[in-house]
Amino acid sequence: MILQALTRYYEDLLSLGLIAREGWAKAKVAYALDIGDDGSLLGLLHLQQEVMRGKKAVLVSQEREVPQPVKRSSGVSPNFLCDTSGYLLGADAKGNPERTAACFAASRSLHERLLADVQGGAARAVLAFFSHWDPAAAPQHPALQQEWDDLMKSGGNLLLWYHGAPVSDDPQVREAWQQAYAQTDTDDAALCLVTGRRGPIARLHPNIKGVVGAQSGGASLVSFNEPAFCSYGHEQGDNAPTDEYAASAYTKALNYLIADQEHMHRTGDTTVVCWAEGGQPAYQDCAMAALYDDTYSERDIQNVMARLARGEAVDWQEQRLDPHTRFYVLGLAPNAARLSVRFFWQNSFGVLAQNVARHHERLKIIHGAGDKRETLSIWRLLRETVNQNARNPQPDPRLAGDLLEAVLNNTRYPATLLNGVTLRIRAEHRVTRGRAAILKAWYLRNSQDEQLKEVMTVELNEKSTYLPYVLGRLFSVLEAVQQSANPGINTTIKDRYFNSASATPASVFPLLINLAQKHLAKLEGGLAVYYSKRITELNARITQTLPARLSLAEQSAFQIGYYHETQKRYTKKEEQ
Repeated sequence: MILQALTRYYEDLLSLGLIAREGWAKAKVAYALDIGDDGSLLGLLHLQQEVMRGKKAVLVSQEREVPQPVKRSSGVSPNFLCDTSGYLLGADAKGNPERTAACFAASRSLHERLLADVQGGAARAVLAFFSHWDPAAAPQHPALQQEWDDLMKSGGNLLLWYHGAPVSDDPQVREAWQQAYAQTDTDDAALCLVTGRRGPIARLHPNIKGVVGAQSGGASLVSFNEPAFCSYGHEQGDNAPTDEYAASAYTKALNYLIADQEHMHRTGDTTVVCWAEGGQPAYQDCAMAALYDDTYSERDIQNVMARLARGEAVDWQEQRLDPHTRFYVLGLAPNAARLSVRFFWQNSFGVLAQNVARHHERLKIIHGAGDKRETLSIWRLLRETVNQNARNPQPDPRLAGDLLEAVLNNTRYPATLLNGVTLRIRAEHRVTRGRAAILKAWYLRNSQDEQLKEVMTVELNEKSTYLPYVLGRLFSVLEAVQQSANPGINTTIKDRYFNSASATPASVFPLLINLAQKHLAKLEGGLAVYYSKRITELNARITQTLPARLSLAEQSAFQIGYYHETQKRYTKKEEQ
């Protein structure tokens, strides 16, 4: 299903003119070899662009449309018109002159075979270049001598250039390449599992580039490189029959998605891409904004997603979003020389909007006026599970994909999300807005305990008598008493007793109540009376013996009670 969806997306992009047609691909090119009518090398053209990497300017190769490159493993396989210096000049820095000579000979043979009957000036110039070029004299050639060291060091692609333009732009040369690429070997034809048509089966599928953690040269989504992976005597591509067209199409579509920085997101070891049938990018913009992006107005995003969830069509970025449009989300992770599919989600865009809206509703919780965010994006939730002072504050690699998959399917949140948040609360003694929201959402979706759910509310539940929740509220009041009695105190009871109070309340709260009486004695009459009443009101809700231990769920209720009570106190201060 993944390959079929990507192949259809390639065809959508092709119809919109957003991707190279079959037989062509985007490749990074560092230099161009400018040749004359007689095949002589006139000069070496720089095709790099200067870009800023941090505070430093660096040269980066341009991405150009070139004839479809072959996938190389170990043998000698030349490319047409665009290749490395070893193939086009017969010289490189790899230290294997015999192999380099074989590469140049193979490249010359390929160009002579494809351009033999082409009459244009560009084709004749290329043939003349290969006929007269002497690889041994390359380092001393006037056009290369000055740039030779940089050329050898870069190891990038070279492009043949003629009369101010790439040779691949010449109409006659393009037609010759298109005819050669379209030729098929009928003896190798089989039924393609992606298109349902008979065609030549791809032995090796092209590489997918840009997946974080994978090999820099790219990795395969479909490959077989060990006898254990083969069956019934089938080898390589015969195990998953995919014709050359489908293999090229799905690869181009996926490389296009990963290269599109606005619609691709990396979290942990997971690279996430999404797309809609029809190829319209507005669906991607809307989905990524709802899940990850903080640059859009979140209220606008919520309104759009709410209307889509109700089945209404919505205008977004001057395009009409139809809730019935098929939408796809794919998560990829590195796995040696291959890619691992972390998850694949497909459904209508309206279902995605419904599930995201439910997720956002569960996350709603009271917060300070200084926090203008209406909800929390996926990456902000993941940040709450890691120590931000660490050298490399990265969440659990699997958590990013598991959390996104749970949101998309409206299923139970992963246990690692709760574990990460509770560990950070215990380590830092802080219940932030994000951590409280995660606790609330996790138990609302995952727990069957109705008493626990009744305190997982947006604001303070004044009527609840659930003991862990009441104890959390009481702890917040006792902390406020201490802070009022000792303004500017560096270490509060939260720093010393928060973990033990939430886990073993019977051993801690008697001590805290005694401390509170001493703190009340330092306060002025009105403030002392106010806090005494608050402590008395909460103590009256405790109708049972303090438990020796609280379970993990009860500790979360304690933390939510503490957060609610603290936010109520801050809200009153802001109102005053």
